[in-house]
Amino acid sequence: MNKKVIVPVLLVVAIAAVAGGAVMWDRYYRIPTDVAYVTEENGKIAVIDLGTLQVVRSVSPDDVSPRGEGITADGKYLITADKDTSDIAIFSTPRLKVVAREHVGDNPEFIKFDPSGDRVFATFEPGSQGGPPPAGAADDDDDENEPPAQIASFHVNDWAAGPVSTAGKETEGLEFSPDGKFLLVANEAQNNIGIFDAHSGAHIRDVDLTSHGRRPRGLKVSPQGDGYAVTMEGSGTLLKMDTSFNVLRSVSTAAKPYGVAFDRSGKRIFVAAATAQKMQVFSADALQQIAEMPMGLRCWHFTFTPDDSKLLVACGRSNAVMVFDANSYKPITTIGGFDLPWGIVTYPRAYGSLGLP
Repeated sequence: MNKKVIVPVLLVVAIAAVAGGAVMWDRYYRIPTDVAYVTEENGKIAVIDLGTLQVVRSVSPDDVSPRGEGITADGKYLITADKDTSDIAIFSTPRLKVVAREHVGDNPEFIKFDPSGDRVFATFEPGSQGGPPPAGAADDDDDENEPPAQIASFHVNDWAAGPVSTAGKETEGLEFSPDGKFLLVANEAQNNIGIFDAHSGAHIRDVDLTSHGRRPRGLKVSPQGDGYAVTMEGSGTLLKMDTSFNVLRSVSTAAKPYGVAFDRSGKRIFVAAATAQKMQVFSADALQQIAEMPMGLRCWHFTFTPDDSKLLVACGRSNAVMVFDANSYKPITTIGGFDLPWGIVTYPRAYGSLGLP
């Protein structure tokens, strides 16, 4: 073969090698961006492209029945709470492959990173039966005689276990104080907020909310660092607390409020009233309702997109993710084909009921 033939052939081979390497990098090593991760309680994780609002990937890992979820600050790892296997699963996001599993305890539910991103916390409920309630049944458990829930912690750099805290009964939302010193937990069956030392896991005190409502579930700190929002499912109440955990004001919501989140500015509070099938929006200062959006069935958790323009809502019993304009509050589309969607977070990380702050 003469040189005039060899050179073009080598050039074609080199181009093919570079193209193949790029494909391999994109498929196996590139950290996905502008995506939402949806946990499906019956064993799947789906990835939504936030540009097209289409599902671009879905995996069904062995022995993973994910509920709560969180993503590391660098986007490398997705962590899920797996109700059937008493553990958390750590996924490498480029391939959505399980790279580690850490034992937690019976019925893990919520995942939360501390403000530094160095540690991840997971709640588990030894007394809970786990799994979604039967269709048509109530989505909460009124058994107040079960053992207390617990909160496990792990170091993100090597997934080594840290302190385990004993919380209250039916622990729901997790949150941190603005300075990261305190871990707050909503103890649904005891109508209080438990306050823990975030570093040691030691219990400090409980904030009794009985006079303000029943069954606290959602809990979020304001991005402005001046307080917290709490949803109380049993009484249909939204509370605003200051940084000393004093209730400043409250307002009635539609039936069974659960997921709650501030917008990035801290000026609006979004509340998923699941039984009423409504997403309600309140002013963060006066708790005046300013908007309302119709939702599907069992819509518990939601997230803004990273650019804050849209709101994606996981609706478990509708097997769908509903998408709204976050400013006009008008529906954009509904993404179907899910199987009991539970949690939803994005990367880059965005504000939401399971996301920032």
